[in-house]
Amino acid sequence: MELVVRKQIVKFAPKGTASFYDDVKHRVNEYFQSNNIPEHYNAAMVVKTIAMISMYFVPYFAIVTGLVHFSLLLFYASWLVMGLGIVGIGTSVMHDSNHGAYTTNKTVNNLLGSLLNILGGYAENWKIQHNILHHTYTNVEGLDEDIEAGKGLRMSPEKELKPFHRYQHIYAWLLYCLMNLYWITVKDYKMLFRYAKNGLLQKQKMTLRKALIELSLLKVLYVAYIIVLPIMYSGVAWYHVVGGIVLMHVLAGLGLACIFQPAHVVETSDYSPPNDERKMEHSWAVHQVMNTANFAPNNKLVCWFIGGLNFQIEHHLFPHVCHVHYPKLSRIVAGVAAEHNIPYNVMPTFRSALYAHGKMLKRLGRNEKL
Repeated sequence: MELVVRKQIVKFAPKGTASFYDDVKHRVNEYFQSNNIPEHYNAAMVVKTIAMISMYFVPYFAIVTGLVHFSLLLFYASWLVMGLGIVGIGTSVMHDSNHGAYTTNKTVNNLLGSLLNILGGYAENWKIQHNILHHTYTNVEGLDEDIEAGKGLRMSPEKELKPFHRYQHIYAWLLYCLMNLYWITVKDYKMLFRYAKNGLLQKQKMTLRKALIELSLLKVLYVAYIIVLPIMYSGVAWYHVVGGIVLMHVLAGLGLACIFQPAHVVETSDYSPPNDERKMEHSWAVHQVMNTANFAPNNKLVCWFIGGLNFQIEHHLFPHVCHVHYPKLSRIVAGVAAEHNIPYNVMPTFRSALYAHGKMLKRLGRNEKL
């Protein structure tokens, strides 16, 4: 695989014959065929979709219709539930849909994927950042934007070390709280200009002008329904509305970061950079496994709520497969990885994953040898 970014080409090593990727694909395909089940959604996924969408929109309608105006406690609780809804939709519904993993129906995938636009983001940007850059160049400094957090955080040993990074394991959690607020205001515009400059927007058959118009219209609509309508009809003072919105996005930002970051920014990640000839040491599939970790595989609530993204190894190898299948696929992938002597890293609990991420931030902030 290769991608032109900043006028440079980065290539992965050839997979070779009898490769890990060939073996794991064969056995996963065999699993679906022998059990006569599709790779996409099932009844449980439909129920989950309804639950996650309801978690966001039911409290919203309670707010704008004034049903909770008599109690500030209920009013703010409604915004908090909406924050959980953002996390649930983002990880369980929108994520699969924008990968084309929810169903074979492109119209349905696009419709559910566009839920991100309603949540204040921009699906076209997300597809470039996540599907193309992150899934191709996981943990490669300068290419994977999921480990790019400006100057405030050092999430890669290849990034320049600043004196204040020494304390990043403490203040990172506060920055995570601000992540969504930054995303819905400034980040999408900065991403559009950067992707247009690097030719990535054009690869998606989008012009900068069209994307800017579309993005701006979506932001106006977002402000209208998330700020203006609640101020007009909730029966609660405007500053409480603003407070509720901030609370919602603080919870969503922290929640999403705590789900995605422990899967990659941990001590077991390889972080191998390209050599002077812009070539990677490993093949793409091996690179994915060596820079990804699963967590809490036996926690049914975690598996349900975060869309199976605690099985990040399986997701990175098979992003086109709906996440409801990942627990079963994990046994296959772990077995094949062991046969090929490839480390398959799993943290037993969600708490241990958060601890591992914090520990890694501390090591990166102090430039300790990995």
